[in-house]
Amino acid sequence: MSGGRGTASGRKPKTRALVLIGFMGAGKSSVGHALGKLLDWQFEDLDERIERREQRTVPEIFRESGESEFRRAESAALKELLEQSQAGTRKVVALGGGAFAQKHNVRLIAEAKIPTLFLDAPAEELWERCRQQAGQQGIERPLLGTLDNFRDLYAARRPHYLRASFRLETSGKTADEIAAEVVQVLGLRKSGGNK
Repeated sequence: MSGGRGTASGRKPKTRALVLIGFMGAGKSSVGHALGKLLDWQFEDLDERIERREQRTVPEIFRESGESEFRRAESAALKELLEQSQAGTRKVVALGGGAFAQKHNVRLIAEAKIPTLFLDAPAEELWERCRQQAGQQGIERPLLGTLDNFRDLYAARRPHYLRASFRLETSGKTADEIAAEVVQVLGLRKSGGNK
């Protein structure tokens, strides 16, 4: 694991939440579920909160209202989630692939003093994961497109992801292996019944 601000010396502050970022197929939801289970923390996928708030699926928002409306809804949902995290409930949060590329969202997370973890893997591996997931689960990914477009979008977003507090290579690892590595490296602890 690497990350400029992540190499803390001395005492680490008590972490009450962790935000997982990365491109489509990075495993944010599966790792988030595994981390939540391991730590006894709540897991929340920001896209699911958006869908509840908007009463439409993410693909429907993209199709009916466009990406700019989706980004507005995404920022509003993130702000709400971060405000609730201040109440003390420990959470693992998975952001959508484009959320951390939006300056407003990055600022909201920084102001909340919540660490971010970039789950990284080669674009080709992410592409294959997305195609398999879409085929197996019938999931529609509005920005999946062709492999060339996928690579281009990944290359455009990766510099934003690299601003995360921590970065972890996930290539060839299971969600449980990644979750165990995150807990060890970040020194996270179970909530002890304080869900």
